[in-house]
Amino acid sequence: MLQGGDVVKADFPGANGIKRRPCVVVSSELYHSTRPDVMLAVVTTNIEIATAPSDCVLFDWEQAGLTLPSAVRIYISSRLQRDVIKIGRLSDADWREVQARLRLALEINLK
Repeated sequence: MLQGGDVVKADFPGANGIKRRPCVVVSSELYHSTRPDVMLAVVTTNIEIATAPSDCVLFDWEQAGLTLPSAVRIYISSRLQRDVIKIGRLSDADWREVQARLRLALEINLK
């Protein structure tokens, strides 16, 4: 079963057809156990544009199964679980940072 922090590849429509791109799973195991879909945040290799407070440059991108320096952008989409392919997992430090950026982007305050 997929977990938050897993790195997957999923198809996205683009100007020139379908592009398979890396994403990070941001939904929980509880969500996955009751739903057919998975929520994803997009990964980009264009780290120069990852300047928003909710963007997160990954330090351990190779360990995560990515082939180039990358950043997570909190642009959330969903795909059916069966339509994504797991390629790796974020390091604990990168996953904690992505979770912090999610809280910023989604107004989630933990007290």
